[in-house]
Amino acid sequence: MTTTGSLAPDADADADAAGPSAAARPALPAPYLRWLAGAQLGALGDAALAFALGWAAAAHGGAAAGLVLTVITVARTVLVLVGGAVADRLGARRVMLAGDAVMLAATLALAAAAGLRGSPLGLLLLAALVIGVVDAFYLPASGSMPRLLVDGGELPRALALRQAGGQLAALLGAPLGGALVAAGGLPAAALVDAASFAVLLLVLLLLPVSDPRRAPAAGSGTGKPAGNSTDEPARLLREAAAGVRLATGDRLLRSALLLAGAAAGAVLPVVSLLGPLLARAAGWGAGAAGLVAGAQGAGVLVVAVLLARRGAGAGRPPRGAGTGAAAGLCAAAAGIALLAAAPVPAAAVIGGLLTGAGSGLFVGRLGPLVLGAAPDTHLSRVQALLTLVQSAALVLSTGALGLLADTAGPRVPIALCALAAGAAGVLALASPVLRRA
Repeated sequence: MTTTGSLAPDADADADAAGPSAAARPALPAPYLRWLAGAQLGALGDAALAFALGWAAAAHGGAAAGLVLTVITVARTVLVLVGGAVADRLGARRVMLAGDAVMLAATLALAAAAGLRGSPLGLLLLAALVIGVVDAFYLPASGSMPRLLVDGGELPRALALRQAGGQLAALLGAPLGGALVAAGGLPAAALVDAASFAVLLLVLLLLPVSDPRRAPAAGSGTGKPAGNSTDEPARLLREAAAGVRLATGDRLLRSALLLAGAAAGAVLPVVSLLGPLLARAAGWGAGAAGLVAGAQGAGVLVVAVLLARRGAGAGRPPRGAGTGAAAGLCAAAAGIALLAAAPVPAAAVIGGLLTGAGSGLFVGRLGPLVLGAAPDTHLSRVQALLTLVQSAALVLSTGALGLLADTAGPRVPIALCALAAGAAGVLALASPVLRRA
């Protein structure tokens, strides 16, 4: 799943923005930029491989293609809380190094196996399982890295730049994957992804992450040394549960996580699932569905770039982050409503653009809010919980919305998504906790 009038700074900030000091805003730290460049290269390779896996699985039928995607999602969802606990205990960089090493070996093995045997369903399911398991440990660690490499005042700008890069990788990944599949099939896409993991491994090895803010026994909560006892799995589960208790016991984190889940369930299925169904039902064709999806991606990208350029100002924490996230969700709801009522493809494209812009604002403001509110000892566990909430909401809503679209047509579930997103945005605007964030 995850600006601006509500985020207006005070008078001093306005004067700064208008004067020469605006141009003197410090650049983001070089280690962060190096890591971000490597991470986005990896994201591009992952997107290309995801397209290639989906294409290969589609040759076995729709049910097989859905099963491959389900294996990735289920493995990630089941293990992500444990992954967050491991990253908090061992450190984000160590977990990411291990994950990149495993994926480098796995993608090389996938390329070799696909070159020798083609793409049988068993091989695709095994690749999906490895990807899902590694994601469960990698995503919480990766999500905590900006907090470890960037000062708090520049965190919104750093996360917006990451969001822009991720969106660009998503937009370019499918065409790249298609070109690689056309040129060399699944082995070519796997080899390109392996090369991206090799580059990211090198970047991480050279990255100076001392992480002085992490407690020596982050999140153990027991005071016991982390030895090699037979109780280790149980201890990891207790640490994961401690992260859940912390997040659900903190009013700001609890409200932000609930809002993230609502947004994921109401917004994410619209373009990926309901938009194509609407284009088919209305007789617009695949081209129109692609334009709607592209407009949504462009809206996210433009807002992310604007947020990255604007930032929060040197040394200033972002103001109105909760209000900005709620306003973004309301804007996304308006775009979804326009899509539900669109009589022609042009109106649907405008709805997709507005949906993307609202989503970009929502993620650009809620991300720094969640990451900034997490204690230093629980960074990865809070990111894991954020991933879990969004994944669970997406899985539940996608199935229900698909069934509703089969019985009532796609416009009804799209309208319900607009209502749900709008209601969540209005409730967030009315929440004192989020308004003060």
